[in-house]
Amino acid sequence: MQQQTSLVQGSIAKQILFFAIPLLIGNLFQQLYNTVDSIIVGNYVGNHALAAINASTPIINLIISLSIGISIGASVVISRNYGAKIYEKLKKSICTTMLFSLLFSFILTVIGMVFTEWMLLKIGTPTEVLQDAASYLYIYFLGLPAVLIYNMGSGILRAMGDSKTPLYFLIFSSICNIFLDLVFVLRLHMHIEGVAWATLLAQFLSACCIVITLQKQPKYYSLQWNNKYFDQKILKEIIRIGLPSGIQNAIVSFSNVIVQSNINSFGAAAIAGCGAYTKIDGFAILPVMSFSMALTTFISQNIGAKAYERVKKGAQIGIIMSCICVGFTSLFLYFFSEYFLSIFSSDSQVLSFGILMMKTIVPGYIFLAISHVLTGVIRGAGQTKVPMLVMILCWCFLRVSWIYIALSYIPKIQVVFFAYPLTWFASAICMWLYYRKANWITTY
Repeated sequence: MQQQTSLVQGSIAKQILFFAIPLLIGNLFQQLYNTVDSIIVGNYVGNHALAAINASTPIINLIISLSIGISIGASVVISRNYGAKIYEKLKKSICTTMLFSLLFSFILTVIGMVFTEWMLLKIGTPTEVLQDAASYLYIYFLGLPAVLIYNMGSGILRAMGDSKTPLYFLIFSSICNIFLDLVFVLRLHMHIEGVAWATLLAQFLSACCIVITLQKQPKYYSLQWNNKYFDQKILKEIIRIGLPSGIQNAIVSFSNVIVQSNINSFGAAAIAGCGAYTKIDGFAILPVMSFSMALTTFISQNIGAKAYERVKKGAQIGIIMSCICVGFTSLFLYFFSEYFLSIFSSDSQVLSFGILMMKTIVPGYIFLAISHVLTGVIRGAGQTKVPMLVMILCWCFLRVSWIYIALSYIPKIQVVFFAYPLTWFASAICMWLYYRKANWITTY
């Protein structure tokens, strides 16, 4: 069992970097789930099946986004209690989070399965890929409880300074996912349903591993499925902090559904090509996401320990690290875009859409990095309403408005792509002004 790590003492840069690296590797393997599905389907089943998986992705992200927001609230509460060494409240926070997650995941599963076809139709999924997309989503929703349990459990361990144990489990389940993909699709010829079942089984394995680990923690903060450790006040605090992030993520994901519906109007090749780039984009922003997650934990633990100077220095160092990392990533992707996209498909039309999207979006990654890292810092301080408002205004209203207005004058797919860097720039400016001008560090 991995020893929990306190982030309230020692070298700030070293702690942030060493905490972020396992997060980066873990996020990398998390991204592999859908990416491997897409590679195998694109090469061995066909472009229509690849388009079906890509069409379902925004819906999956929309449903999961709300739960991720709640997990952020749980991480902040748990990090503060761990940093302050209030172990009785820490145990109740952990148990409350997991019990709530179990109930919440079943609710989302039922909603998802009932409204699958309706959601696919609402985002303009082409008729020729509708059946495959629905089949993939039905099976994915069955595994949603495992996804949420794993993500919540991993967030709990990270909140206590352990970013390595979730990584080990994720590597194991990702390898299982790849193996099962190959068996179900190449040997058993289960087509798109095969990759869905492979993902479900792999997610279940990772969820089981994380639950067992939480139950084997020291007794004063181990997980116990017992109602006596369910604390309504703690749940209200988790929701108070996490709900704005959940609403933000859900609304922004909804705006991405609108973006996807406009991409869908350009045909199956556009869906496949843009979906292929989206998989690469998921890998490209992993360093940014990892630094953002690491800073949320760092800020929360140090506020709990009342180490306010370390909070300010940690925020500055994290911003610099993230911007340097994303700069190198952007250059690399821009010049090798065709090579990466060819992994998913050899169709020239599919590749042309993917390359066009990549070369339009990649230059804006620096603004995405600033937005994400500052959001992680502010959330770590328990201030989740401001990031929510900024992201909703910029990544939802501005993005959707741009698409509807500009696309009516210039009916080209590049207009849809440009919505991303434009809104990242707007949110980066807003978050930077708040970070510099507001008193965002709250006492605990």
